[in-house]
Amino acid sequence: MRRLLFLLALVCAASVCAQETQDTILSTPVQKADTLPSPPPRKLSLIRRIVRGFDRLDKRYIEPQHYVFAAMLQATRSYDFYTLRSSGASRQSVSFGPDADMRIGPYAGWKWIFLGYTFSLNNIGFSSDKQEFDLSVYSSQIGIDLFYRRTGSDYKLRSADLGSHVDASMLNGTPFDGLKSGITGFNIYYIFNHGRFSYPAAFAQSTIQKISCGSWLAGFGYTRNSIEFDHELLQSVINQKMREKAVPLDSGLMFKSVRYYDFSLSGGYAYNWVFAKNWLLGASVQAAIAHKQSSGEVEGKDHRGFSFQNINLDGIGRFGLVYNNMRWYAGTSVIFHTYNYHKSRFSTNNTFGSVNMYVGCNFGLKKKYRNQE
Repeated sequence: MRRLLFLLALVCAASVCAQETQDTILSTPVQKADTLPSPPPRKLSLIRRIVRGFDRLDKRYIEPQHYVFAAMLQATRSYDFYTLRSSGASRQSVSFGPDADMRIGPYAGWKWIFLGYTFSLNNIGFSSDKQEFDLSVYSSQIGIDLFYRRTGSDYKLRSADLGSHVDASMLNGTPFDGLKSGITGFNIYYIFNHGRFSYPAAFAQSTIQKISCGSWLAGFGYTRNSIEFDHELLQSVINQKMREKAVPLDSGLMFKSVRYYDFSLSGGYAYNWVFAKNWLLGASVQAAIAHKQSSGEVEGKDHRGFSFQNINLDGIGRFGLVYNNMRWYAGTSVIFHTYNYHKSRFSTNNTFGSVNMYVGCNFGLKKKYRNQE
C-alpha cells in the first residue's frame, strides 16, 4: 500500500509541476554569459514536455476547469455477487450476494483528487464489519483507481445448481454467514486521445466535454483477492432445507480459504456523447488479460495441494450521465468490476460495483477566469 500511495504522490506532483513550470522559468534570475552552466541534456526538455502534456487540452473539444475546489453530496448503492463452481462430475455451483447496501455522504475535491466518506443507511449503528475504501485520480492523460474492500458476513444464497434433475430453488434467499471476501488493488490506465477526449468530464466533473469524442485506453493493474468459505455450514443448510432431497457437495467446493494474486494488462475504449448543451453521456469498457497466482486450503489436502497459476479474462465498465454548467453539476454513474478464475476442478466469479447519484458545486475561481465571470 505504501508503494501505491508513493505512486499517487508522484502523479500529483507531476500535475503541480506541469502548471507551475512556466512561472518558475520566468521568475528565475538571468545569469551572466560567463557563469551560465552547460546546456542541459535533451532528455530534460523531453521530460518537461511530457509533464506539461498531462493537462494539455484542445479547447475546441474540452472546456478546462475554472475552479480549484469542489464539494459534493453523493448517494451510493453497492452490489456484490459471488459465484463458486466445481468442475467435478456433478458440476455444482452456488451464488451468493448480500442485500444491496445504500450509503450517503459528503465528498471534497482538489484538482484531480476527490475524497469522501459515506455511511451505510442499512447499518446506522455502525455494527457492520464491512470496510470499503476507494480513491480515483483523473488527469487528461492518466487515470488511477485504488480500492480496498472487505465484505461482512451478511450474504444470502441467491441461486444453487447442485446437479441435473435436482430442484434447489428452496435455497434461494437463505441467509448464509459462512462466506467472507476481500479485494485490494489498483488500476492505472493511459488515455490516448487525451487532448480531445475528457475522462474527468464523465466521471470527475472537473472539465466539460463540448464536442462528442472517444479514445482508446490501455493500462495495467494488480489485485489481491481472498475468500473464506465454510463448506460444512453450507452442507448443513442444504440438509436442513432440502431434507430427504439433500445432495452432498462436490469435492471441488470443499475448501476453507483461497487467496488470489492478479497481475493484468488491459485495453478498451471510452466515448463521451454530448447530446445537449452541458449534458454528457459517457461510457467506458476495458477487458483485462490477467495472470493469477493462488493458494488455499482444500478438504483432505495439505496447503500446497491447491497452489496454481492461470490466465483469465477480467473486465471493468463505467457509464455516466452528467449535467455540468461548470459551477453546478449533477448526475449518476454506474461502475462495475468482474474478476474470474478458472481451473480444472474449481472456478470463481466475483462481480461488484456501484450506482452513484450526486449533486455538487465548484468554487475557488482561478485567477485567469475571474474576468470572464
